[in-house]
Amino acid sequence: MWKTSIVAMLLGASSLAHAQQRPAQPVVQWQLQVVKDGQQIDSFNGTTTVGQARTDTHHQVVQHNVGCKNQPAGSIDLSRTITVSPLRVDAEGVMFSIDTQETLEDNNPGRTDIGCELPPQPRQVSASHPGLVVPPGQWANWTILDHNPNLVYRLYANVVSGSANGNGMNGGTSGSPNGNGAVNGSSNPN
Repeated sequence: MWKTSIVAMLLGASSLAHAQQRPAQPVVQWQLQVVKDGQQIDSFNGTTTVGQARTDTHHQVVQHNVGCKNQPAGSIDLSRTITVSPLRVDAEGVMFSIDTQETLEDNNPGRTDIGCELPPQPRQVSASHPGLVVPPGQWANWTILDHNPNLVYRLYANVVSGSANGNGMNGGTSGSPNGNGAVNGSSNPN
């Protein structure tokens, strides 16, 4: 009988210690819009636990008519890969780390010496934002490219009800068109 009591006490203490080790992290529901030259061209969304990351890739295969005979040219895969990670939730909102890699087309396709149209050239754009803060109930903007084209990511977020530290905040993102913090990235032609 005393062995049963000791085993029950040890199991209870073990369960209590395990429950106190680490509180559950908040869960964040987010939506990211990709805006090119003022027009939304793509969107991503997800539900991600603070401290975890979600990566998604979207593809758009395009083909152009080129040359003096206006014949179809080879296709280009305009892919966009984003990794979104909520870092923390507090009274200021939700802070995210965002990484992106995109293949874009040049806005101004070239022409041959005799005036025949060439296909737009693809280029790679990579950028990282280490801490975009999305204030409650607002959108936050992060400018990836200022011009040719103007490329902006808009992010909105809220804490899922019932998650830890879910203080009833319906979060979103807001910011100036120039973003909210540092941008590290490059635009490299292929």
